[in-house]
Amino acid sequence: MENNKVRLRFAPSPTGFLHIGNLRTAFFGYLIAKSQGGKFILRIEDTDSKREVEGAVESLLNILNWIGIELDEGPGEISGDFGPYIQSQRLGIYKEYVEKLLSEEKVYPCFCSEERLTKMREEQIAAKKAPGYDRHCRSLSKEDVMAKITAGEKYVIRQKMPLEGEVKVYDELRGEIIFKASELDDHVLIKSNGIPTYQFASVVDDHLMKISHVTRGDEWLGSFPKNILLYQAFGWQPPLFIHLPLLLNKTGGKLSKRQGDVFVEEYKSKGYLKEAIINFCALLGWHPKDDKEILSLKELEETFSISGLGSSPAVFDLEKLDYFNAYYIRQKKTEELSEILKPYLKEANLNIDDLRLENFVSLIKDRLKKLSDAPEAISFFFKLSEYDKELLAWKNMSPEEAKNNLSEVLQKLESFSKSDWQKEKLELNILSWIKEEKEGKNGNYLWPMRVALSGLKNSPSPFEIAWALGKEESLLRIKTAL
Repeated sequence: MENNKVRLRFAPSPTGFLHIGNLRTAFFGYLIAKSQGGKFILRIEDTDSKREVEGAVESLLNILNWIGIELDEGPGEISGDFGPYIQSQRLGIYKEYVEKLLSEEKVYPCFCSEERLTKMREEQIAAKKAPGYDRHCRSLSKEDVMAKITAGEKYVIRQKMPLEGEVKVYDELRGEIIFKASELDDHVLIKSNGIPTYQFASVVDDHLMKISHVTRGDEWLGSFPKNILLYQAFGWQPPLFIHLPLLLNKTGGKLSKRQGDVFVEEYKSKGYLKEAIINFCALLGWHPKDDKEILSLKELEETFSISGLGSSPAVFDLEKLDYFNAYYIRQKKTEELSEILKPYLKEANLNIDDLRLENFVSLIKDRLKKLSDAPEAISFFFKLSEYDKELLAWKNMSPEEAKNNLSEVLQKLESFSKSDWQKEKLELNILSWIKEEKEGKNGNYLWPMRVALSGLKNSPSPFEIAWALGKEESLLRIKTAL
């Protein structure tokens, strides 16, 4: 397929926040388009007004922009040559195309009431049959149809499925798939209010917008033959279909809100970097040829290939996301990371204007999994919390011995000039002093020093903390410990 004809779309419903699985679907479509020099389009499928959430489109555009997915065509200011890109603005187009199928008797009006359909399904389930429409209205004469329409009876438009034989479809990941025609339901294409279902609108839109590839979750495999039969009814060439594997949690179940966050906005607010989310999502069902794990968006745009996609379910492993996030946090320059962390620190009422902030951040960046971990990890730099004096004694030391050692450390630190108050100089001189003058164990002096400076059982080294705090604050904390 020529590069300029490679066109993929992301067509979400504006029903709220962006599900992480939908982001992966969009992201793979975007990467297929960009890796082949094609275009990526956003189309809003808002035909179900009951589920629409106000502000959802703006929220979606914001999160796609944050992630770095650049749209070539879409609603509003994005525009393009194949609009409108919002389905509720395309109702006249759908009406034209369904009338074409009606005139060719490839679809039919169904006047069955909701009560009749409910009773029919209950009887089918009681008889241990697969529930499906019994084609009650399929054989109505033209005269009966016109009489019912004239009488004002409500109706939907259903697609005529073949009654026997097989329907063969082709998925780019699974190859040929064969369905029995007898198992296909005459599903609804146009609802009684004249609004198209997803199945009808998506086919019409994908054709008119010249979509070359369709990426979607494999939960849509069941409707795949219906889509292909609709393309055939119109006499259109279908796009290439790529049904992405399921996303499972670590226990093998489907991702669920009850088991953790599932929306991209939630991960963003908790402090996951876009670089980590991009890298993580790319490996949920796709394998690079060289098995490289750390991949930037630019690298993915250049190297992504359909051949690397698999059909087996992908496991959403939060520990793996944390691994990527921690990696990308470490890659940030301390100055940049300090700015990124400021909203989280401000929310925790920590002084973001402290001139030592970058020093503090440099010492905790290797310990962070998420940006939201920063307030807890960094708070001791801003304010020393109360701690048990027993913590100052290392291993089998008595409190008295710890106090004596800490007093000697204080005297040694007081001898340092402010210009010598550097991590390396502090470490070199203190360690040399312990070894040569005190002839003691490092832990006997460094443990009480570190606890006095941090108030914590686990923290960066005492030399790093002392450097970050500065001489005045460091001496004050040691005196407090004494």
